[in-house]
Amino acid sequence: MSIDGQLFIRHFEDYCPLWLAEEGDPVGLHIGTLDKPLQRIMMTLDVRPEVVTEAIEKGVDLIIAKHPPIFRPIQRLVPTDLQTKMYMDLVKHDIAVYAAHTNMDIIWDGLNDWFCEELGVEVQDFLKETHQVRWKKLAVSVPEEDAGKLRAALAEAGAGEQGNYRATSFSSNGIGRFTPVNGAKPAIGSLNHPEEVHEEKVEVLFAETIENDVLTAMKKVHPYEEIAYDVFSLDNAPQTFGIGRIGQLSKPMETEQFVQKVKEVFKLDGLRIVQPHPAKKWIQTVAICGGTGGNLYTEALRKKADVYITGDVYYHTAHDMQTNGLTVIDPGHHIEVLCISKFVEKMLKWKEELDWQVDIIPSEVNTNPFEFR
Repeated sequence: MSIDGQLFIRHFEDYCPLWLAEEGDPVGLHIGTLDKPLQRIMMTLDVRPEVVTEAIEKGVDLIIAKHPPIFRPIQRLVPTDLQTKMYMDLVKHDIAVYAAHTNMDIIWDGLNDWFCEELGVEVQDFLKETHQVRWKKLAVSVPEEDAGKLRAALAEAGAGEQGNYRATSFSSNGIGRFTPVNGAKPAIGSLNHPEEVHEEKVEVLFAETIENDVLTAMKKVHPYEEIAYDVFSLDNAPQTFGIGRIGQLSKPMETEQFVQKVKEVFKLDGLRIVQPHPAKKWIQTVAICGGTGGNLYTEALRKKADVYITGDVYYHTAHDMQTNGLTVIDPGHHIEVLCISKFVEKMLKWKEELDWQVDIIPSEVNTNPFEFR
């Protein structure tokens, strides 16, 4: 009972692409190899020594983590240091570790959207744009009998995905003409004899980020030795992506009531709140960015948020937030643990849809280093 590691991660990256990560973010494979069958995959927020022990005990082949385990260069790899021993144990037990960090924050239907969903916030936009992706169009002619195979291969590569639709394409029919000469090895016809073939021209849109995948898929299934095709850059509005989210509660809530809701939703013993003077009494427009998002508070102000929720707010930044009249709730970094249940749910759905033979489990180790007394 297993699934090919490369196959699994290709599907994961279709949903959570590496190119969406912020510059310098060390996402992707950190430890081990994906060139192996996977029998058990574990989702975690952090990779800590206790999590590694859990993975060894449960026979895990791959750990998917929100936080990359290696942020800074490792100076020494020795077993006397528990942190580096953790890496050695992972290698010894052939456990691969893969991280999806800011790309998990930026994707639509990602961590920040799930925060909003839990809080009853209807998302309207991201806080700050991070990526624009232009559209391109492929036009390629193929013998009519091969058109279905070509359309299927292009769709598998991601072409034709537009909003809530996939495998979109347009076809027109015509006559293709050619004469094979010299050392040609034609799929149809013979040397030095003019040929006419009933062809279907297939046109598909695709995001510029997958151009190589689309062209590779086309070349793999197209029967012609020399393929005539066009790739056009389009002026359509680009796909846009961004970090953080802003949206609306269905009806205003008193600030203190909303603070209590945040504590209940994220199961917190305590949190920090920054209040302007005078304090804001009502909350309806909510901005949120999981992790350490203090540097985005000016975006929350610009988009007229009544409250901004983010973790690890720096002391002097809190003064600036307060001076600028922004209410800020700091529930800590660990609320990102929501990614475990949400991604396990999503991966189990993929498993059912694609008939994967693999176990997908959540980490049960609490990696929150803070306690409230």
